[in-house]
Amino acid sequence: MTIQERLTLLRAKMVEKNIDAYIVYSADPHMSEYLPEEWQERAWISGFTGSAGFVVILKDKAALWTDGRYFVQAPKELQGSGIDLMKDGVEGTPNYIDWIISEIPNAGTVAVNALATSHINWETLENKLQTQSIKLINQGLIQEIWTDKPQPSQNPIFVHPVSRAGKTVREKLSAIRQKMTELKCTSHIIYSLDDVAWTLNLRGSDVDCNPVFLGYILLTKDNATLFVDRKKLSNEAQQQLKEAQIEVKEYELFLEELKLVENQTILLSPNTNQSVFDALKGKNTFVQAAAPGNLMKAQKNATELEGFRTVMTRDGVAMVKFLYWLTHQVGKESMTEYSIGEKLRTFRQACDHFVGESFGSIVGYDGNDAICHYSAKETGSKEVRNFGSILVDSGGQYLEGTTDITRTLPLGEVSQQFKIDSTLVLQGMIRLSMVKFPKGTRGVQLDAIARMPLWMHGKDYNHGTGHGVGSFMNVHEGPQNIRKDMNPQELMLGMVCSNEPGFYLENQYGIRHENLVAVQLAETTEFGEFYQFETLTLCPFFKETIVKEILKEEEIAWLNAYHKTCEEKLGQYLEGDIKAWFLELVSPL
Repeated sequence: MTIQERLTLLRAKMVEKNIDAYIVYSADPHMSEYLPEEWQERAWISGFTGSAGFVVILKDKAALWTDGRYFVQAPKELQGSGIDLMKDGVEGTPNYIDWIISEIPNAGTVAVNALATSHINWETLENKLQTQSIKLINQGLIQEIWTDKPQPSQNPIFVHPVSRAGKTVREKLSAIRQKMTELKCTSHIIYSLDDVAWTLNLRGSDVDCNPVFLGYILLTKDNATLFVDRKKLSNEAQQQLKEAQIEVKEYELFLEELKLVENQTILLSPNTNQSVFDALKGKNTFVQAAAPGNLMKAQKNATELEGFRTVMTRDGVAMVKFLYWLTHQVGKESMTEYSIGEKLRTFRQACDHFVGESFGSIVGYDGNDAICHYSAKETGSKEVRNFGSILVDSGGQYLEGTTDITRTLPLGEVSQQFKIDSTLVLQGMIRLSMVKFPKGTRGVQLDAIARMPLWMHGKDYNHGTGHGVGSFMNVHEGPQNIRKDMNPQELMLGMVCSNEPGFYLENQYGIRHENLVAVQLAETTEFGEFYQFETLTLCPFFKETIVKEILKEEEIAWLNAYHKTCEEKLGQYLEGDIKAWFLELVSPL
């Protein structure tokens, strides 16, 4: 079916049920960013495949809201669908609720799937719609018309051993229960897939590139129950759960079991899906607060940090071999953006303990590099030749940790303006790498440091500078980030973040340089504790695109020291022509 045919089916259901507007968020029952195939409803109904965005369908029109990362990609994917693009965050773009109110009659009806809608979204939507006597109801309409949707994964769930996790399941449950006691809560529901996997020291593969599995945890002071498809649990996973005194029940029973819960004070994240709140309301008291394990997970322990360092060496060697292949074979053999991503995977697959990619590789060339989260398709991706530049953003999942790295490099002659822009982006990345900041600093307070070189030239980029990264876990992890948006979460010891400023000229070129960094203690003075970033990623930058005169002495010193570290950590695993090329790459600027 075409997108227009799918919309016609949906609108027929809307008329049948007297619904004026239907909202499809990009979410599953666990509010995941990256979704299991069977929950990719927004992509199915709109054709837009980005990781962020939602669509509103009315009886005679439709619109999709997404952020700056997808302003180039979205119009291409929406073409011919009849769905308009609303550029979220751009002046003049209406708030989607205001838009709905302006388009449908008073006392009309808006529907969403409560299972794929967070409580905070539901509440905001309901409160605002009520001012116009508009009713909000729960309807899973996409499920009714998507008759050939994929079946849930049956991939096995396996143990993430304490030798890599650094803490036992009992230790994690004890710490979470301590937070429950502090908040005077008797029960807690852990809904987020990465929080469930982290708490139980288990991993799976129900979501592409994310080592998680579908499950919920119902935790009380004395008991813990995991709701999961039992058939997927390996023998070792079953034994680990038994030793931690965790009862196992079928995933499908979760909401019915919640309806039996009474007289509890329940700790719930406002991001938990609305169906969970509906199952519990009226018989229990809610304490709405962030899931305690979410912040615990973000603060990597010593074992996890050592795991990151281990895989960065492994991943760095793979990247150097890949970059050598790319720069020496481009123009000599046929290659496309898609085939380059496939080739990069083979270099990582040769590494010890490689499990898979941490996200689909972003390989953008000849204007496609200006699409922040571009995804090259096997059919129709651009042929790559030995001129211009290419952006490669990729990462790996290893048993010891997760990687995420971007390098933008020349494949031949590039313009002087490209070199200047590339240097400004690199300068911002270096400045953020060098920063020292007091305890209590938020990511929003550091974001400007990475943007300043571009800002001084009247330039900017439409994405965050940094996101949290998991330990053999989701490549995008909260609660911390480094971006313009106000996030109250301070940066804490052990947190791992990306450092990835960029610059994009639509249909011309895109530039992004990215390393992962970890928050560590720098010093304690009379003014308190000061933190700094340990750069984890190991892979050279290309000096041909650096205008040395733009960089300050201390920035050049940082880059030379970084390249020296790359030489020391990676050089021993390289040989022959690759090593000779590598040593030239890491020579002082």
